Amino acid sequence: MKTKLCLLISVFLLVKASAQSEFNVLFYNVENLFDVQNDSLTNDDEFTPDGERHWTYKRLNKKLLNTSKAILNASGWEAPTLIALCEIENRYVLERLRSETPLKTLPYKIIHKESPDFRGIDVALLYNSEKFYPLQYEYYPLTGKDGEQLKSREILYVTGVLGGIDTLHVFINHWPSRYSGVMETQELRANAARLLRTKIDRVFDKNNQAKVLIMGDFNDQPSNESLITYLDTQPLRTNFLGGQLYNLSESWKQNTGTIKYQGQWFIFDQVIVSGGLLANEAGIYTKPGWACVCNLPFLLEDDKTYGGLKPFRTYSGFVYNGGFSDHLPILIKLQTH
Repeated sequence: MKTKLCLLISVFLLVKASAQSEFNVLFYNVENLFDVQNDSLTNDDEFTPDGERHWTYKRLNKKLLNTSKAILNASGWEAPTLIALCEIENRYVLERLRSETPLKTLPYKIIHKESPDFRGIDVALLYNSEKFYPLQYEYYPLTGKDGEQLKSREILYVTGVLGGIDTLHVFINHWPSRYSGVMETQELRANAARLLRTKIDRVFDKNNQAKVLIMGDFNDQPSNESLITYLDTQPLRTNFLGGQLYNLSESWKQNTGTIKYQGQWFIFDQVIVSGGLLANEAGIYTKPGWACVCNLPFLLEDDKTYGGLKPFRTYSGFVYNGGFSDHLPILIKLQTH
């Protein structure tokens, strides 16, 4: 009897282990993934064969191959189920990334629309159609003080069923940059945070325990006002509450970051999740330590000016460098019970 009981327990544990599934979600600011054509409606002139960067088909092909290499190596053996991207120009470059690189071996489909951004860069989502079934998606435009639509990237919201088991709500962001100055642009990022919080609260109004995943390039650090005050992210703790947001990136080491500027690393690319995704009770779940920066060796090069390493970029100024991006990808692992 004792032997039979042990055998039954072993079989139960084996079935339970095999029933668990793992999914990786990647976010990557690919930095200026433009086609070579001049779009008269956007400011993309420098990324043309006759432009300042002498952007050619050969260089575009190299960029696409490098991007696919980063994506497929970021999560080890298990390719990402969801690939959130920003700084892509249009559907054309997404289609080529999906069908003309090693990504073509996987059944990825695309969610994308043209944004009002003055440079023509967008946010998009590639998803493995065998593992994720989208139910709905929307793009939310950013607005200014007077309610006018800004010429900036929109926030992409996608909700769908992951692994045929549980519903996941995904928000993909690329907030206004600091290019014109940190103080001069902080209100733009505060507005983006307010908009995002409003849309997330609509999800929580329907289900306080909703599984929400927020990723993006926020152009602010986890400790900045836009994320702490306006998005209202909470400190990491042992007990997680539904209807609250927790920034898993706040525990990342400051000296590794996702982007480096004048010798200093910044954590602009972040992973934020709802308490429902951390509660670990049923369906999809994650843990604070399952979000990370993908600082693979081939994505980095020596920083000859400031020391240490820095992201291996496509351009160094206007000099072609043949690298990947000025940002490192970020990843989160999800599991199901």
